[in-house]
Amino acid sequence: MTMSLRTLLGATMLVAAAGSASAQTTITVATVNNGDMIRMQRLMPDFAAKHPDIKVNWVTLEENVLRQRVTTDIASKGGQYDVLTIGNYEVPIWAKQNWLLPLENLGADYDQADLLPQVAAALTVDGKLYAAPFYAESSMLMYRTDLLEKAGLKMPENPDWDFIAEAAEKMTDKAAGVYGICLRGKAGWGENMALITSMNNSMGGAWFDMEWKPEFNGPEWKQTLDTYLKLMNNYGPPGASSNGFNENLALFQTGKCGMWIDATVAASFISDPKESQVADKVGFAPAPIRAGGSNHGNWLWSWNLAIPASSAKQDAAKTFVAWATSPDYTKLVAEKEGIANVPPGTRTSLYENEAYLKAAPFAPMTLKAIQSTNTQKPSDKQVPYTGAQFVAIPEFQAIGTAVGQQFSAALAGRASAEQALAASQTLTSREMTRAGYPK
Repeated sequence: MTMSLRTLLGATMLVAAAGSASAQTTITVATVNNGDMIRMQRLMPDFAAKHPDIKVNWVTLEENVLRQRVTTDIASKGGQYDVLTIGNYEVPIWAKQNWLLPLENLGADYDQADLLPQVAAALTVDGKLYAAPFYAESSMLMYRTDLLEKAGLKMPENPDWDFIAEAAEKMTDKAAGVYGICLRGKAGWGENMALITSMNNSMGGAWFDMEWKPEFNGPEWKQTLDTYLKLMNNYGPPGASSNGFNENLALFQTGKCGMWIDATVAASFISDPKESQVADKVGFAPAPIRAGGSNHGNWLWSWNLAIPASSAKQDAAKTFVAWATSPDYTKLVAEKEGIANVPPGTRTSLYENEAYLKAAPFAPMTLKAIQSTNTQKPSDKQVPYTGAQFVAIPEFQAIGTAVGQQFSAALAGRASAEQALAASQTLTSREMTRAGYPK
């Protein structure tokens, strides 16, 4: 029986379609549930149009959960994810374990030399880039200009913690639901401990002495925790021990915070009138110093896209990483979302772009904070480690979170400052001794 031409053509088209579908590669991207990564998911039609042969599945998780899951997966070589969103803490540690694919040949238009030197250096091991920065941040003080003026105060060029306490008191109006200050309280080495470690650096303290002995029994940590608890207990929002970056962002955007000391990346979200009720009443200043000091305790953090060596779809994963961290992606965000909302802190060219500088009043402060962060000497003391808001050793992930739980308990009223510090000294000493650090 002879097949008709129409039937033959139809069968050919079905085979071609089936072949096209089978040729499509599906990659799984594990990412954090912050605004910039949610924005990227809205912009995925651009990637799909340029790369129809690659399908992207997203796994979007809260920060602490993300860290736990990707660490477990990569350490066990589970291969569950093809692209990981990880920080500059993990990158050098994991690269030395041969857990990550070096990112070479990202394309002629990628312009790796345009990456900010401080950011690229934190992601480079033995001359090779092991993760591509999606955005980078330091820390700064964000505040309500109208509330500061109402309080009869003027923001100093370099505010200290004494000024922060005075301003927080005068800005607080609990009857109106306005709190003088919002700070991270949620336990986690990258949540409350990022902020509190930075505070301790600014107070002249350190995690360890030169013999790797913890210093929670010293005066600097006591001053740090006392200051933190006084600010939050007297002038902070209720339930603060559950608040991380996202919760405080929502509080600030809805007019409930007078001041917020946190990541510079928040600046675009609190300055965007489409997202923030106080967008026209926001000011920016450096992170606080101690009275008479000069160390702002700036942190340096970047969220980066990396490819686990265990991925079976490395070429497709690399194509996605190059798209998501390229200059073209910056242009796409500027076109669709406004240039003030492009991912900050990664490229020198962004801070030479007059249109961006005009649209983003926080840009110079962000760049200055990033460039002034000294990860090689985070404290005024001599220390045996590098890192700003973290200690760049593999054990810190567990130790930092355990200490964060002690401090969060103190904020919730379940322990005193003295108890939290004593418990932190004991558990950190035990874990560091077990790991063979103290001399």
